[in-house]
Amino acid sequence: MEFRIDRDTFSKALQKIQGIVEKRNTMPILSNALLEVNDGTLSVTATDLEVGIKSLYPVNVIQPGKITISAKKIFEIIKELPDKEIQFSTKDNDWVEIKCGKSKFTIVGLSPDEFPYFPKVGDQQFVAIDSAILREMIEKTGYAICTDETKYNLNGVYVKVVEEEGKTIIRMVATDGHRLSIAEKEVSGTFAPELQKGVIFPRKGIQELRRITEEGEANLLIGFMDNSVVIRKDQTVIVMRLVDGEFPDYTRVVPTGNDKRIRINREDLLHSLKRMAILSSEKFKGIKCDFNGNLLEISSSNPELGEGRDDLDIIYDGPQLTSRFNARYILDVLSVLNDKEIELVLKDEMSPAILQPADATDFKAVIMPMRL
Repeated sequence: MEFRIDRDTFSKALQKIQGIVEKRNTMPILSNALLEVNDGTLSVTATDLEVGIKSLYPVNVIQPGKITISAKKIFEIIKELPDKEIQFSTKDNDWVEIKCGKSKFTIVGLSPDEFPYFPKVGDQQFVAIDSAILREMIEKTGYAICTDETKYNLNGVYVKVVEEEGKTIIRMVATDGHRLSIAEKEVSGTFAPELQKGVIFPRKGIQELRRITEEGEANLLIGFMDNSVVIRKDQTVIVMRLVDGEFPDYTRVVPTGNDKRIRINREDLLHSLKRMAILSSEKFKGIKCDFNGNLLEISSSNPELGEGRDDLDIIYDGPQLTSRFNARYILDVLSVLNDKEIELVLKDEMSPAILQPADATDFKAVIMPMRL
């Protein structure tokens, strides 16, 4: 095979797959990208057997063919080449030659016959969703995904479409057992039965989905085949295997008896927590919150470092209340919100707290209290 391509296009194509290629080398071929040229088009494919991505790019094809090559190494080479046209060709025994200006590389590849099968995406039913909506929902739930591999049914985001009050709502939920995040938006269209039942998108797939939402504002097309979800946008297709497991009933985690509502300026609370977290325990980041009238006192202490205290103005007309939280959990929530004011909804010292925008209903975070 042989083709010519401009450096920027090739670099962007290879950069797009870096998050997917397998780095643990359990199977050497999974650290490779499959490059295939035909009819004026280069297709770049990568997979880790859970998430796969395939994108098409225009090139000057001299001789069609295909090869697999180390995705990391070729990306490092291409991004350092001069801004000139690149000539890419294969030699005997799956060797690859790359020429650009006065630079020349000869590197080893692997037979494309060893590369895992990438499913052919047919004309199954797709529904369009606004990229900006998905990007915002992923941002507001992704931080709460569980990273404990043994809790495999929590290693992703639960996605479900529901009908409420005559509206179609897409909802995303993530939890790690200590906190839970729910984001939802009104959408239009007829969604597949899989989404109406509820599915779990894997953590790695969610990361790739977020990246593709940041590439322009074109709608995403979502469909399903076998036990996988298919995402299409422009000339890129992502296929990710759904997490095989039951997501816990998150509705039972959201407290319903919380009756103490506290309104706080988001920016003030964010910076206060950052200050107090400096002196809290490195592992647990525990802080104490005393709510008394229109005053919130946040404090932290560490026998090895010292202690700190901060007072914030709030709007609260309930009884005096003290709660203890992991500051990092609250900071994660505040960091994904843009609202001027947030609302903290409490019941008592040991019950879960709800953190949500003060003037919106499309996001809710539940945070478990700490015992300090």
